[in-house]
Amino acid sequence: MSVLAAAASDGGGITGFLLDLIDRLGAVGVGLTILIETVIPPIPSEAVLSAAGVLINDGRMSIVPVILWATAGSVAGATILYWVGRLLGPRRSHAFLDRLPLVETADVDRSFEWFARHGRGAVFFGRMVPIVRSFVSVPAGVVKMPMPQFLLFTTAGSLIWNCLLIGLGVAAGDFVQANLQYLDYVVVAVVVIAVAWFVYKKVTGRYRRPPHAGRDLPLEHEDQA
Repeated sequence: MSVLAAAASDGGGITGFLLDLIDRLGAVGVGLTILIETVIPPIPSEAVLSAAGVLINDGRMSIVPVILWATAGSVAGATILYWVGRLLGPRRSHAFLDRLPLVETADVDRSFEWFARHGRGAVFFGRMVPIVRSFVSVPAGVVKMPMPQFLLFTTAGSLIWNCLLIGLGVAAGDFVQANLQYLDYVVVAVVVIAVAWFVYKKVTGRYRRPPHAGRDLPLEHEDQA
């Protein structure tokens, strides 16, 4: 039994639980998890893909299926958000994203502004920018970017991002196995800081929505009803 398998069976804390969960899900489960993460960004794709890379290093998963399923999940999730933007238009799609659990208005604004600045190339480069990659598909749908072009840019950007995270997990695999018991402290600290920061932003209202949010994209496609 490998070190990772032993740690998981012995209840190796949060890190051991995550590794065991990804091990049980397999490559298809990784793809489904990434699909959900694309639509609901608080689910950390970085943790999922890095954990998959660690398991690849341990010989418990194969790299090619993981990369293919993770990329398929990314593209599927991005396509869902593309159609949200295409069907709802800029203002209503922005309002829809604002209502998602644990989604910050500022993050939605940032994605719309990123697309407004960089144009359709944002679909490719945005897939490699945290938070932005989750929402940049919506403005692409708003302007009715041609689907073949959208799928090409989304697939290419997602493939690069997924390979990077999985590769980091593979490279760090030996370190994770040697320090599994200490990584839980890091994980807990990150979670606590993230939750505290989210609550702080909500309570203080420091992140205020700019008056132009969701309105700097072409509106001619928006349903007038």
